[in-house]
Amino acid sequence: MLADLIIAVAALTAFVSVLAVGLPLMSRHRWSGRVKAIAGHRQELSARRRTALQANGRRVELMKAVLGRLDLHDRLQARDLKARLAQAGWRHSSAAVTYLFSRVALPVAGLAVGLFYATTLFADSPAPTRALIVLGAVAVGLYLPPLLLTNAVQKRQTALARAFPDALDLLVICVEAGLSVEAALGRIAEEMGDESPELGEEIGLAAAELAFLADRRQAWDNLAARTGLPQVKSLATALVQSEKYGTPVGMALKVLAQENRDARMAAAEKKAAALPAKLTVPMIVFFLPVLFLVIAGPAAIQVMGMMK
Repeated sequence: MLADLIIAVAALTAFVSVLAVGLPLMSRHRWSGRVKAIAGHRQELSARRRTALQANGRRVELMKAVLGRLDLHDRLQARDLKARLAQAGWRHSSAAVTYLFSRVALPVAGLAVGLFYATTLFADSPAPTRALIVLGAVAVGLYLPPLLLTNAVQKRQTALARAFPDALDLLVICVEAGLSVEAALGRIAEEMGDESPELGEEIGLAAAELAFLADRRQAWDNLAARTGLPQVKSLATALVQSEKYGTPVGMALKVLAQENRDARMAAAEKKAAALPAKLTVPMIVFFLPVLFLVIAGPAAIQVMGMMK
């Protein structure tokens, strides 16, 4: 029995020793495999990204060459165009090039499409009809980029205006709690990121500019220009004056927050007051015919029965 016990203990000890030596080697092998797989995936993503950037760069250079031949380089540096694109949220370095190229290329494409349809599908139509088709296609290509830009600006400004009063209230709370304006803006950018990504992005950019620009007024002016909202312009003016004259920031922000709340309430009351006028036409078209049918239907059926 003693000999068997000694053999079992020795075998168990040898097994545990092998496990103690082999498990770290196996886990290290698995870890190195995972590291190699992650590194390979990262290199693959980097290669794809470089390829996409190179292709995008070639397209941008081609568009720049076309605009250069048309002598439109000055329009690329126009401040009003850059401000309009920034208000739409198009801040990419090639946004101005793409927009101007679309203004040039889409009318030409519309002309080609209009001529194709006028000479194929509408070949038997009268000449004025075919000319109208061609002119309509050219007009669509000419006015489509400005319409898309205006629509993007309006949608972004609507989203910013809807979330701005809440952000202003949060700014008042942060400033009264003792935070600096830069720290309060950073906090607001974090809190508003999920509710309103557009406003969170704008406030985050303003906080970054306040930290890096030597002239703080320029940062506030940039924020007002990027949004294009009167409320943000009022906030920028109030903060600039507060820093210039040393007036309390919290008091100015409270006044602005109250004004924004009153403006929001006035807008809601305006919509509520316009609701009866907007419901008049749907009620006349959809509700009154059904109501007359229900009220006068039985009497009409009785009259028809008596006439038989």
